[in-house]
Amino acid sequence: MDSVNIICMKWGDKFPAEYVNRLYGMVSRNLSLPFRFVCFTEDNSGIRGEVEIQPLSELDLPVNLADAPERGWRKLTVFKKDFGGLSGKTLFLDLDVVIVDNIDDFFMTKSDFLIAHDKKNPTKIEGNSSVFRFEIGQYPQILSYFEKNSEQVKSEVRHEQAYLSREIHKLGKLEYWQDEWVPSFKYRCCPSWIKSWFKAPFIPQGAKVIIFHGLPNPPEAIKGISGKWYRHIQPAPWIAKHWQE
Repeated sequence: MDSVNIICMKWGDKFPAEYVNRLYGMVSRNLSLPFRFVCFTEDNSGIRGEVEIQPLSELDLPVNLADAPERGWRKLTVFKKDFGGLSGKTLFLDLDVVIVDNIDDFFMTKSDFLIAHDKKNPTKIEGNSSVFRFEIGQYPQILSYFEKNSEQVKSEVRHEQAYLSREIHKLGKLEYWQDEWVPSFKYRCCPSWIKSWFKAPFIPQGAKVIIFHGLPNPPEAIKGISGKWYRHIQPAPWIAKHWQE
């Protein structure tokens, strides 16, 4: 099989370089296919040498919208026709995912576009863009339409993954990963409220990439800090076993 692409993005100060380094480490341990790992960032300080660095692409937005809440819109730049000089199958991973098993199947599954199904709103078509796969150069219209109509799009949907899911669905190409492959830490790994006082978070059977959204992130989850006063979780030390360089 030809070499595949793993890409991530790091901008601002939300995630330090260690998140990129740990993500590379997890990919290298859990992907047997030849791969190219590229981080798109404006600050490569502290990032391990095995990671290819490329500059972040800018969104072509009106001046009055340039400082609007980000909400992940920059991710849409991956749909540029010649994004990063890459080609072929490409898996986008958020920096805060935790890979717990082999991910070869993410490239073996036949589909034009695959994304995690957002389990916060399982009745909706919305995907969770923490883990999605596409072909470089496909669907450039998704980016161009947003850049030309960003104000309208932002009035219709809250964030990039809602817009992306809607547009791919319109094309009849929206498909989801198997649910067990991409469980949400918050909704699938953590026991219900009462059980959470007696049972620690666990790795669901069949899990490959665990998604973290909102709070907690991996460092908090390891310590059992939920980030919300009304949500109790016990420590999940197994995360540290996987989430490392």
